[in-house]
Amino acid sequence: MAYSRDYRQMILTKLEEGDSIRQLAEEYQISTNTIQRWKKFPERKTRKFTPKKIDSDLLRADVAAYPDDYQHERARRFNCTQRGIGIALKRIGITQKKDSNSS
Repeated sequence: MAYSRDYRQMILTKLEEGDSIRQLAEEYQISTNTIQRWKKFPERKTRKFTPKKIDSDLLRADVAAYPDDYQHERARRFNCTQRGIGIALKRIGITQKKDSNSS
């Protein structure tokens, strides 16, 4: 659960006024480790990774240009994982073709 900036600031202000970390932890039902972390890093961490979808048009063009390639080869060209390619292919409706004449 994420705490609001105001709530964090209130706790840190009380800490600066002389209250102990233990007292604040008991009073507000927060872990002492949480208060210590807030003291070191008063601002919340922001997520740095944003998931990106593989462009459907580029993937269709790649499948047209290289119809017999494996997913790991496409993943190398798109700089992503093989699983990501598999999900993107499923999303655009391209499935693995089965050879009916196999032994």
